[in-house]
Amino acid sequence: MLFLDSVGQSKRIAELDVTWNLRVVDYVANAADLRSALRAIVAVLLAFLVTSIPILLSGKSPMVAYWSLIHGAIGSLDHIAFALNKSTPYILIAVGVALCFRAGIINIGGEGQVAVGAMATSWVALNAIGPPFLIMILALAGGVAAGAAWAGLAAAIRLARGVHEVLSTLLLNFIGVLVVSAALNGAMGEPGSGFPQSPMFDDRLSLPKLLAGSDLHVGLVIALIVAVMAQILLWRTRFGFALRVLGGSRSAADYAGVSFTAGVIGVMLLSGGLAGLAGAVEVLGVHYRLIEGFSQGFGFTAVAVALLGAADPLAVIPAALFFGFLQAGALAMQREVGVPSSLVFVIQGLSVVFALCAMGLDRWERRI
Repeated sequence: MLFLDSVGQSKRIAELDVTWNLRVVDYVANAADLRSALRAIVAVLLAFLVTSIPILLSGKSPMVAYWSLIHGAIGSLDHIAFALNKSTPYILIAVGVALCFRAGIINIGGEGQVAVGAMATSWVALNAIGPPFLIMILALAGGVAAGAAWAGLAAAIRLARGVHEVLSTLLLNFIGVLVVSAALNGAMGEPGSGFPQSPMFDDRLSLPKLLAGSDLHVGLVIALIVAVMAQILLWRTRFGFALRVLGGSRSAADYAGVSFTAGVIGVMLLSGGLAGLAGAVEVLGVHYRLIEGFSQGFGFTAVAVALLGAADPLAVIPAALFFGFLQAGALAMQREVGVPSSLVFVIQGLSVVFALCAMGLDRWERRI
């Protein structure tokens, strides 16, 4: 009996020790999340402060310009819907980029992956026969598959030939855009159109609207669900743990038996699939057809969104909304105050720069 009592006490002590360790880990993770959020807020405020200097030099009032920017972004339901639709592809692509960053993989091929994903979606929407809802689902799946295949090509080049994914994904961007251009100037193009674009899709294939009387579509809900699922994947699954180990230390990953090959293939397919989904959502929810050049800017902006969100899937959401609402209010700022809308890109760039500087300082302090 005494032996059994001692065994039971040992088990209880072990359970308490594990619980305590988990609480410590959660506390550290929450503290890191809080630091990341504060860092992003300070970076954005500094970006607005620095950008006010050229506004002052041009003879305009920064307060009036920023008020026009805010009013243009949230001044009406249509403006808000436009900003949310603008943010949706950023969330989807940036979540995939963030997962790659966690694994130490740099995927900057969002442009090409979005383009080929949208092309595959458009082909299905224009050629498939069957119930409209089923065709819409197949079209979305086609976009995911095409984006994943395009990113998988970069992963295969990295693993087979040792070419770094930065170079391969960057070059595949141009190839993907050119493939879409060739398709629109060929078999997929609308006959008699003066611009490279596909015919309009069947109205029944459009993504459902979230609010009656607005353009806000269900793609936003899809993007939010994806971000939550990616957060769970990253922090609550074996695959997510493997990604974090790969990103933290290749030697530790080798010692733990984590396969670099499997990690690269898995995260690149996932990231490319999300980018392809972003292209599918864009053509089914916004344009209702494939248009040449529609994807230019999505991929690179999403990289900035992922960096501002500290490569955290949930933190990507406010970062993407920030970028989307900025772009939505840019034209209003230019129209009402005369400040160029391109100034928004300065704000975005400075926000990322300041966030990266804060991250660098944080790592330097931890080393000390």
